[in-house]
Amino acid sequence: MFPIITGRKIKNAIIGCGRISRNHFGSIEKHADNMELVAICDNNPQVLAAHCEQHQVPGYASFTELLERSDCDMVTICTPSGLHPQMVIEAARAGKHVMTEKPMATRWKDGLAMIQACDDAKRRLFVIKQNRRNATLQLLKRAVDEKRFGKIYMVHLNVFWTRLQSYYDSAKWRGTWEMDGGAFMNQASHYVDLLEWLIGPIADVQAMTGTLARDIEVEDTGVLNVRWRNGALGSMAVTMLTYPRNLEGSITIIGEKGTARVGGVAVNEIQIWDFAEPKEYDASIREASYATTSVYGFGHPLYYKNVIDVLRGEAEPETDGREGLKSLEVLIAAYRSARDHKTISLPLEY
Repeated sequence: MFPIITGRKIKNAIIGCGRISRNHFGSIEKHADNMELVAICDNNPQVLAAHCEQHQVPGYASFTELLERSDCDMVTICTPSGLHPQMVIEAARAGKHVMTEKPMATRWKDGLAMIQACDDAKRRLFVIKQNRRNATLQLLKRAVDEKRFGKIYMVHLNVFWTRLQSYYDSAKWRGTWEMDGGAFMNQASHYVDLLEWLIGPIADVQAMTGTLARDIEVEDTGVLNVRWRNGALGSMAVTMLTYPRNLEGSITIIGEKGTARVGGVAVNEIQIWDFAEPKEYDASIREASYATTSVYGFGHPLYYKNVIDVLRGEAEPETDGREGLKSLEVLIAAYRSARDHKTISLPLEY
């Protein structure tokens, strides 16, 4: 169904040269045997010129022009979230595979339209969830899949970070409903993804949000209650107001036969790992923990490995459009719950 690329390097174009793009430039360099950067697009002339000089590839101020003139196989979209849908759809119709940063969209209908466009064009849609590739979370996922917790009773996540007003003021799109989304949608979306990826399908969502300190349209703080279809209960607390710096990104799972907590500033430290039945790989939990100064972690190169293998016809995608839609559904449910002061049951559509 999907075209396979063999016998040469996969040609990738980076769209948007903001703060997350460095992870993508670095990932392409790490996979230089299989992938090459062939074009860059950014609407800031100075930023575009600097990156073109650094990477020695053509630059485009117009996304449409890049699609028309570049022979890239795929585009990697690192633009503001509100631009993702139209860019994904346009790229798919131009015959390009697409990789997009989180969140895939800020509206449910847009997420559906993105998947439909890529299906119609027979092109891949990859939604980046690099935190899943963290060694700490891979071990946690393994423990869940092996049912080491027994029946899971309670799950809790914290995202206690800080984003100063200067961060939101750095670009007009930041902190807006249309282009950005709030603390849940933007900063904590990778943690929302863990709710379904680790524990399973969600039945009910309750949320409250607030804009407590920042001069922005969206929330800087929020809380979320969750009931899973398997009966487990959970919660999530998110704030971008932590003083004076990023404090914690954590998940705790409490079950019948086990308790585990992965914490640190960005789920980078296994802090509790207690199970009734030990396993041989328990000895590797200290090795899985790692130091990080970035909330992004080090998962992008590992994510790129799967993208390359998929485009080579050697693997199935770890997070395609439909997988990305799962966390978007939870996010939309949370915002609807906060707005309407009621419990939202999933799925959103039957």
